[in-house]
Amino acid sequence: MTSKAITAEAKPVLWRIGEVAKLTGVTTRTLRYWEELELLQPSSYRTSGERLYSPSDVARVTRIRNLQELLGFSLAEVRTVLGTEDVDVLDRVRSELKAGDLSPERHRELLEEGIVANDQLLVRLDEILGRIQAFRDERAETAVRLRENRRRLDEPIIE
Repeated sequence: MTSKAITAEAKPVLWRIGEVAKLTGVTTRTLRYWEELELLQPSSYRTSGERLYSPSDVARVTRIRNLQELLGFSLAEVRTVLGTEDVDVLDRVRSELKAGDLSPERHRELLEEGIVANDQLLVRLDEILGRIQAFRDERAETAVRLRENRRRLDEPIIE
């Protein structure tokens, strides 16, 4: 008796907007707003118009949240970081590497692409972080001046 291997094409995992909201801890309203701002686009839509999100879309939601919460980026700054093609290259490289079945030559090419894109992204992030640090330093100097002015007001007046 011979056994036949039945190969079925695996359907991609897709989540509805409410499921993505639960997975990522953001509201559905936030996801729709990010879509309006073109920070996030669902991978597809059902004929009814329902949004469907892929694993890479969910990863992008997490990336946006991390940039906002961990680094304090505004949505405009998030757009700048995510708008670079470096992020798209890294996502494509990651997807292709995960798909597997690559020749050693293609594996090496993808790793090289990933290294270049990641290095370029690091340069951009360092520039942004430098601006944030400069702003923070400016705020710290202002705090010192304000406290000094308050201290002077509290000193007794000697005539």
